[in-house]
Amino acid sequence: MARLLRREAYRAALLTWLAIWPLITLLLLFGEPLLAQLPLPLRTLVLTGILVPLMSFVVMPRLTRWANGLLGDAAR
Repeated sequence: MARLLRREAYRAALLTWLAIWPLITLLLLFGEPLLAQLPLPLRTLVLTGILVPLMSFVVMPRLTRWANGLLGDAAR
């Protein structure tokens, strides 16, 4: 049981990283010209305000469904 939980934790971390890295890169690429004049705390507030809902409601559900379909029963 502990081995299964550990494998699921690694899988969740990998899927999260696979989703966050390109999203942050795109947000910085396209958002930086608009946000450059803001102080860093406000910039991170805006970026995380966009990133967290995208991750929670759009990207992770799709990525999880895709990974489950790809891995089949081995993911469970």
